[in-house]
Amino acid sequence: MTWAHHTPQGPPQPAAPATVAQLAAHAAHLHGDREALSDGEVRWTFAELAEHITAAARAALAHGVCHGDRIAVWAPNSRQWITAVLGAVSVGAVLVPLNTRYKAAEAADIIRRSGATVLFTARGFLGCDYDDLLHDSGEDLGRLRGTVVLRDDGPPRERERPGTLSYTAYLAAGRRAGDAELVARTDAVGPDDLSDILFTSGTTGRPKGVLATHGQTMRVFDAWARLVTLRAGDRYLLVNPFFHTFGYKAGILACLLRGATMLPEPVYDADRVLRRTAEERISVLMGPPTVFHGLLHHPERTRHRLDSLRLAGTGAATVPAELVVRIRDELGIPDVFTAYGLTESAGVVTICPTDADAETLAHTVGQPLPGTELRIVDPANRPLPPGEPGEVVVRGHHVMRGYLDDPAATAAAVDPDGWLHTGDVGVLDDRDFLTLTDRIKDMYVVGGFNAYPAEVERVLRGHPAITDVAVVGAPDERLGEVGVAFVVPAEGAAPDPGELTRWARARLANFKVPRRYHLVPELPRNAGGKVLKGELRRTARSEERHLTCLRSQAATARSAEEEVKACCSSKSCRVCRQW
Repeated sequence: MTWAHHTPQGPPQPAAPATVAQLAAHAAHLHGDREALSDGEVRWTFAELAEHITAAARAALAHGVCHGDRIAVWAPNSRQWITAVLGAVSVGAVLVPLNTRYKAAEAADIIRRSGATVLFTARGFLGCDYDDLLHDSGEDLGRLRGTVVLRDDGPPRERERPGTLSYTAYLAAGRRAGDAELVARTDAVGPDDLSDILFTSGTTGRPKGVLATHGQTMRVFDAWARLVTLRAGDRYLLVNPFFHTFGYKAGILACLLRGATMLPEPVYDADRVLRRTAEERISVLMGPPTVFHGLLHHPERTRHRLDSLRLAGTGAATVPAELVVRIRDELGIPDVFTAYGLTESAGVVTICPTDADAETLAHTVGQPLPGTELRIVDPANRPLPPGEPGEVVVRGHHVMRGYLDDPAATAAAVDPDGWLHTGDVGVLDDRDFLTLTDRIKDMYVVGGFNAYPAEVERVLRGHPAITDVAVVGAPDERLGEVGVAFVVPAEGAAPDPGELTRWARARLANFKVPRRYHLVPELPRNAGGKVLKGELRRTARSEERHLTCLRSQAATARSAEEEVKACCSSKSCRVCRQW
């Protein structure tokens, strides 16, 4: 199946540059005097931003950054992040962004495996000094030979650590780089060269580095920006972290492609988002559903002027139809879109357009990116007809070049015919819109029937007493497996399991209804924000062992000590604890 729905109409757009190296100059040529960036007291036009990126490119040359060198960035959103990265990438460096929530060992692992030679980092962000954390950890940093502190909000220090420079000092050295060398290095960057290595979140194991090229990145996000209707003059509050595709490519690069103003935010804070939206006349806001929930439930929301907002984008989780309606009606944002993608697909597979109705936006993720193919296949890799659930596979220009130094994992993900096996379960409707039902590994079987947690979660999220929920399968003596729901209650609520069961039974087939509920203050998530379903499954299965202990005691005359030895080895079991 290929692209089917209409492309939004608008004035013809100039062709996108072939590489990220050409992007700043492209934007300066088209939008020179338009405001490109607002960060604190600093405001730059596109022409000025291009000059700062050029200065950072000269600095990269002066510090010996070669074509193909990997540069790691472990820092929050800021103008320095933008200029340092685009400067280095424009002379052929390969970006390796690190999640700001990583611990030192996690950051060191990616620095070492990627072969990064330079690290851009920060001090004082949320009380952290990443440079000290990393070097004091004693971790092997591989080929790393220098660190640049992009932003220092920490206490002053007498001298820098050997091998560490301030960003000011880093830029100063660039004055000795010649014009001819700069032009030659920028021109040498081609569309088939690597532009970045983004590491997956690692919910099921060690993160894997996904290889993407300049040409892929430019083509994907030129199409993405057009389809979501991002345009010149938009003011885009960048709350999504730059270490993620949503922040870097659908944020920084998309703004440069379309001439939109970038307003970076280091962390998401609903108070600040409301205030800055009103003061800066923000027109574009994107993020996971929690961003919009935070604004909708904010007690001071109505005191802020939000009428400048015109475009909202969300995804990364199931989106209730009610949320789409409330974004449009209560936040007053007319254009809302949802999307679906993986790091392995350059961040985009499908887009549901802004003019779709609320039900379509909530229950589908749209149609595939132009120029790509999408199929639903069975376990034997045979295509399935509309309405039949199976694995989502995609093929096209946006599929990754592979995993870093992992040919076996690459071969497992991309078959010989070029199809990327996403591991997601989905269904195509008669309009060729895709609905995601779950991850293959998250599916569980209740009495012979397949149950998909995402479907159950979507129903439970509609309950007014629930803020968030995750459902996993757990062993059951009678049915094989049953659903167990971990529920985050809404503020001041204490939902009763019986009430939740009645709510679910009114909306789902009986086998899909969870058999047990746990009220939890929050769901466990990894550094990328994804729910750790494996951890929840272990908790649910451990609980089932405990219940088995209790059932066994009630059913037999053996001593409790005998039952413990026979039925359970968990030290956390209510029965086992007494022995």
